Amino acid sequence: MSDSRPILALTTGEPAGIGPDLAVTLVQESCQACLVAVTDPQLLQTRARALNLPLVVESFRGTGHRPGTIQVVPVPLAADVVVGQPDIANAGHVLSSLDRAIDGCLAGEFHAVITAPVHKSVINDASIPFTGHTEYLARRTGSSQPVMLLVTPTMRVALATTHLPLRDVATHITKPLLRAVLHVLDADLRRLFGIASPRIVVCGLNPHAGESGHFGTEEIDVLIPVIEELNVEGMRITGPVPADSAFVPSALQGVDAVLAMFHDQGLPPIKHSGFANAVNVTLGLPLIRTSVDHGTALELAGTGRADVGSLRAAVALAAQLVEVRQQHSHQSAATSR
Repeated sequence: MSDSRPILALTTGEPAGIGPDLAVTLVQESCQACLVAVTDPQLLQTRARALNLPLVVESFRGTGHRPGTIQVVPVPLAADVVVGQPDIANAGHVLSSLDRAIDGCLAGEFHAVITAPVHKSVINDASIPFTGHTEYLARRTGSSQPVMLLVTPTMRVALATTHLPLRDVATHITKPLLRAVLHVLDADLRRLFGIASPRIVVCGLNPHAGESGHFGTEEIDVLIPVIEELNVEGMRITGPVPADSAFVPSALQGVDAVLAMFHDQGLPPIKHSGFANAVNVTLGLPLIRTSVDHGTALELAGTGRADVGSLRAAVALAAQLVEVRQQHSHQSAATSR
């Protein structure tokens, strides 16, 4: 790692989707990081030809970036790729690429990993249990409490629960879970985002945040006691607030992050505020992971119409988080001396 720029591993996700398109498109631009694709190099070359883009594929060396060139750590495909048509035979390739990127981060080979979208149902159809990157990364790194954080230029939204059926959400909102999620969120806002004293707003689970118990008691039984307890510990947490008003611009003034209770409570405001520039960050891991905030868009693969904005933002944010984490580590080391 002699180059001063961060080395960022990029997994290209579902081979038949837009992940490879985004990779070969983004590397046409200048970049302040060294991007390393962890995938099959032939997949990138084939997709670049389909998009009429120049591409030079090089072996991973960990230094520099030249527009039109991509460094690759090869992970071979199991079957030929038909654009727009996922094949369960390549499900193993998708996860092997992710494993290689994770291992490289844990070994210090890469500073962070950026993931393109995968097709969850294809992986499951291959008889591999998979609910999403967030949960997979947590298991693979032995992390007990991953937290999904969505970031746009105007807001940060974390999720207390992620990929659950709606009918199961209430039973999963417990005091231990909420306490653990808020601890991770507060700690990583400090460690990765450099916020000295984060201000967090917690959404209620029920309409009107329960309306004093008339629309549900989770706020009274779980949310309020945990919020009060953590504020006594020194955190700065407000709530529970009704989710229908938590995301209006005036309510977000001075707020560093909003904690939503479930996936479709937090994702719509994020995607409305900045879909093309939204980034998914996994907190609570021993590595930095960012991702695009969209799906595989099979119908756009190979057409040249895929928007690279979210991947561009994910790369920029990963580089920023690497820098802040390094500064935080240096400060912590200096303090301990």
